Amino acid sequence: MAKKIIEKMFEAPAQMLDGGMKMAEKAEKQIVNKKPFKAAEEYWETLGPGLTTGAADDDPSGIATYSQAGAQYGFQLLWLSLFTFPFMAIVQEMCARIGLVTGQGLAANIKKHYSRKVLLFCTALLFVANTLNIGADLGAMVEGIRLLFPQISFGVAMAAFVISMLLLQIYTTYARYSKYLKYLAFVLFSYVFSALAVKLNWSDALRHTVIPSMTFGKDQIILICGILGTTISPYLFFWQTSQEVEEEILKGEKTIKQRKDSVTPQEIRSLRIDVWSGMFFSNVVMFFIIAACGATLFVSGITTIGSAAQAAQALRPFAGESAYVLFALGIIGTGLLAIPVLAGSASYAIAESFGWKYGLYRKLKDAYAFYGVIIISMLIGTGMNFLHINPIKALLYSAVANGLVAPFILFFIVRISSNEKVMGKRVNGKIIAGLGWLITILMVIAGIATVWSIFG
Repeated sequence: MAKKIIEKMFEAPAQMLDGGMKMAEKAEKQIVNKKPFKAAEEYWETLGPGLTTGAADDDPSGIATYSQAGAQYGFQLLWLSLFTFPFMAIVQEMCARIGLVTGQGLAANIKKHYSRKVLLFCTALLFVANTLNIGADLGAMVEGIRLLFPQISFGVAMAAFVISMLLLQIYTTYARYSKYLKYLAFVLFSYVFSALAVKLNWSDALRHTVIPSMTFGKDQIILICGILGTTISPYLFFWQTSQEVEEEILKGEKTIKQRKDSVTPQEIRSLRIDVWSGMFFSNVVMFFIIAACGATLFVSGITTIGSAAQAAQALRPFAGESAYVLFALGIIGTGLLAIPVLAGSASYAIAESFGWKYGLYRKLKDAYAFYGVIIISMLIGTGMNFLHINPIKALLYSAVANGLVAPFILFFIVRISSNEKVMGKRVNGKIIAGLGWLITILMVIAGIATVWSIFG
């Protein structure tokens, strides 16, 4: 029975992968006559919110989760890197289209078309989950920098990270800030390089990537739910939608009407390339982290990883100094990328829910409440690390909160993006809408399984 369910779950992603391949072939025909450097430059210019959203998905807590999957089960769960890719891309594309077509963020759209009480409930859970995640990520970043420079004190490193990230978000123009996030995505290649420095049994790794297998044990169910929670996360939904709006404002489209009327077929094509590229990049990184830990820690009998920093330390004797340094640098870089996204997404949701002025393009004096939420979430996350709250418990509770809120938000995402009155010609097709509901059902199951596995 379980085998049949898994096979059914894989049919939809396979269809979407075929569609993705056709889209890629079409794009290839368009650029085949162009000079390679020119084509690469145009492709890079196309990338934006989708790339940064995908990269932010691989935050230090996600890295810890993937590392644990590889350490505890070897290559067995590599299929998740393939399985989650089309689902992530479909959801994030819906979010991006909502932002582009409506000219408003996700929370503003939910508030306009549905119950404000439900929105406030989801927003509260999102803030809690994001703050817990910020605290865990900050702790991991400090551990990462102290792996490389043990002489740096915990407090000094924490203060330096928090202050620098807050200053960037508050006082840097959106145009410059978005470029910073985009280029910071390159840090994720450190995990690809660290895995390539390890001896991998490629035939075994690829076999487990395309052929799913599960033991259905309690620990594995929790881990799979954790992976689903860290890849299909509510904070990414809000961030993606709002960043599409910010990009339009950057182009000079200041009013909602201007943003709605400016959407062209070329913009939709660019959006899809951006989103699918970003989600593909995110899942490639997931693959290499699981593979690196599976090829080293699992075969050496090290099956418990408490944090991303512990994963780096554990890799050192088996993968060598280069892999250790790359893994540690990746923790710091992904934290610098992901924490602003976590704080920003919660702030967008809260500000839109209460009708406050919001947007990273605004100055502090014009959006005190919006930036205030960012500061508060960062300070609470910082405080967690001085109250000796267990980071693994924080991540588990964060996963529970994400598991509870994700299905609610997915319900609204699919409904809004399938509503012709809201989306016009950019409405979901029947296949995309059907897959959207399938993803929602899967996240409901994942949420129930997470709560049951932890508290049952």
